[in-house]
Amino acid sequence: MAEPVTDVADRAPDEPTAPEQPPAPGPRARGPWLVAAATSTVLLLLATRYGYHRDELYFLLCGRHLDWGYVDQGPLVPALARLADTVAPGSLLALRAPSALIAGAAVLLTAAIARELGAGRGGQTFAAFLAATSGIVLAPGHLLSTTTVDLLVWLTAAWYAVRLLRTGDSRWALGVGLALGVGMLNKLLPALLAAGLLAGVAIAGPRRLLRDRWVLAAAALAALLAAPTLIWQATHGFPQLSVAASIADGDSSYSGRLDALVLQFVIISPYAVPIWVAGLVALLRRPRWRAYRAVGWAWLVVVAVVLAAGGKGYYDAPLLLVLTAAGAVVAAGWAARARWRPGLLAAGAALTVAGSAVLLLPTLPAQRLPDVVVAVNYDAGETIGWPAFADSLATVHRGLPADQRARAVILTGNYGEAGAVARYGPARGLPAAYSGHNSMADFGRPPENADVVIAVGWQRPDRLRGWFTEVTLAGRVDHRVEVDNDENGGPIWVCRGLRRPWAQFWDAEVRHRG
Repeated sequence: MAEPVTDVADRAPDEPTAPEQPPAPGPRARGPWLVAAATSTVLLLLATRYGYHRDELYFLLCGRHLDWGYVDQGPLVPALARLADTVAPGSLLALRAPSALIAGAAVLLTAAIARELGAGRGGQTFAAFLAATSGIVLAPGHLLSTTTVDLLVWLTAAWYAVRLLRTGDSRWALGVGLALGVGMLNKLLPALLAAGLLAGVAIAGPRRLLRDRWVLAAAALAALLAAPTLIWQATHGFPQLSVAASIADGDSSYSGRLDALVLQFVIISPYAVPIWVAGLVALLRRPRWRAYRAVGWAWLVVVAVVLAAGGKGYYDAPLLLVLTAAGAVVAAGWAARARWRPGLLAAGAALTVAGSAVLLLPTLPAQRLPDVVVAVNYDAGETIGWPAFADSLATVHRGLPADQRARAVILTGNYGEAGAVARYGPARGLPAAYSGHNSMADFGRPPENADVVIAVGWQRPDRLRGWFTEVTLAGRVDHRVEVDNDENGGPIWVCRGLRRPWAQFWDAEVRHRG
């Protein structure tokens, strides 16, 4: 029987091929558009399941205090939150709609990168499927987050970079610069991508790009677009760096070097691991992909920096999608060589869909969410129970004598709790909430006559007793469902008798980052 005809780009990485120009882009395919549309549609349909994430509640508060920068982020996502809440106040669907659309765009960009590498229609659709079922697309696609915007920024920059490397036309660098500059208004992380790409070019070439006028113009464009938030960070002592240091110390979810390493093998999907590994090997070894070796090296450099610095393991995940796109080309060629291989890929794909639906999306009832889901997807637990959280505080507040209720405030341990009080508190008659967490500390401190405090988010009363003469356990947070998250079952304290004026200890003792 004759061998199936495959694109030269689908040959195994170790097949002998003389160094040549990169293969031409594959034909345009409709499959990725269908996969992207399905991804965005599913995310929109599930957008109002469960509830707000703590970060989303924080973004809404930041949106009320718009600025060119914050302790832990740039202005882009708070501005999106402000826009959504202005157009449709209180609408979770409106808040999350941009993320669902970005997820669809990420699917298309992954397929477009595969096409640049020479993938046929099947290979492009397979790349789109791998992106659509990946953790780095579905989880951020369900929530409004800085990670969602980072995903779009990194993939856009990578697509332009691959085009530049394929064509040799350095004018495509302007697209890279544009994406990175806009991305810096979200987080400083695009600077890490820029460093990785430059290191990849320095290692694997073409080194002429390091002094190319269009590349230099792209760098200037990125710096110009990022200038407002960079100036804000500089004038405030670059607080994002101190937040990054707190993350490196393990003071955050998904942080720690071991967690970051493990996340590399699950954040796309376990099914995709051999595929993106094959993509990495092909980028580094395939003769006809010699032009793209800088991309493979870019991921190696970025992930090395993330692990060495103790960053979060999903920082480099968009580049893993680039490797996955390359691996989809390799896998498509591998599957075409034997009849049983497409069936094997299909079986793995079916298991991936089932696992992604249960672990990454709010498909199960919140009342019966298994602990394993929260263990795998921490963010799922953080979207459950905020109205009940506010109810728990309201019960304590109603139990105060009338004169104390009039001057009481709420002091929360983290920004999500303060955001929940801002969102659900007015309907329950709750007083204003304050927090020293990240930029919440800059949004105001309690008035000096606030000597009765309902404190939540403080597991132990030790620090509270340094600020108040009386600290009493008054209740516990009850989400009314069995969910293992940071708030459920936590203590609620009533504190009386300020030892010092708020102004004397707010910045030095209450303010904290992480």
